[in-house]
Amino acid sequence: MIPIDMAGKVALVTGVGDNLSFAWFISKTLQAAGAKIVLACHPRMVGIVEGLLRSTQPDDIEARKLPDGSDFQPAKVLPCDASYDTMADVPDEVKTDRRFSKFPEYSIQGTVDAVGKEFGGIDILIHSVAFSREITKPLIDTSRKAYHEAMGISAYSLVSLTRSAAPYMANRPGGASVVGLTYIAGERVVPHYGGGMGTCKAALQMDAKQLAWFVGDRNIRVNLISAGPYGSRAARAINKEFDRLIEHAAEHSPLRRPIVADDVANSVLYLCSPLASAVTGQVLYVDCGYHAMVL
Repeated sequence: MIPIDMAGKVALVTGVGDNLSFAWFISKTLQAAGAKIVLACHPRMVGIVEGLLRSTQPDDIEARKLPDGSDFQPAKVLPCDASYDTMADVPDEVKTDRRFSKFPEYSIQGTVDAVGKEFGGIDILIHSVAFSREITKPLIDTSRKAYHEAMGISAYSLVSLTRSAAPYMANRPGGASVVGLTYIAGERVVPHYGGGMGTCKAALQMDAKQLAWFVGDRNIRVNLISAGPYGSRAARAINKEFDRLIEHAAEHSPLRRPIVADDVANSVLYLCSPLASAVTGQVLYVDCGYHAMVL
């Protein structure tokens, strides 16, 4: 048996909004392996996530449970809005919004600096950020403004986060790892995946490969997980018949089953571990083989 021991590693996980998301399960798996977890949540989601971490409701307690029976408890929960590289980019109407004004810092650079300085470096960066305000509209009906916003938040944020984190991730013992989440819609047409999000995923995949080159000389690896259809709250908000897509994928995948969040979390753990020390610039499909099929 080859154990994966992440003790002493610092992981910054972006995009946690609830306890059903991939980011939540990834965070739990990394902590179970010994890593110290810092969550970076959208400012509007910080209170929700903190509530889930304190909740005494049986379902929430169960959602926090790690394999050894201990409780998932990140070292810190920080606000981070992936729309903004620095606080100088935040418009006044956002700064004065009551949902944002209680936080003095929530830019990408500020969040990464806070983690890097407090914890002495960053070993793992998880990019689990995607947003389009017009995601329920097909691409042909998506506005230019929404398209550009989606691209900035969903794709460019990986560039911004990696650039900001690279000084704190450079030449860490055993190397450092950036892992993002993509979807088959970045390569094939998924009609309901609107608002420009398919194009965002295509850009994300190319950006990850380029970033692997630009930070590789500092022993930082950059990879993506392309996950199969999964019934998160966000996915069901996009398509009310999302369960039918999950069933279709399960029926037509070589493994004849749908994915579960732990499938993705375990694959992320592998990519962040020494077992993947020579793996970078890759898209790892965690979809029970669905991407290999024509249907």
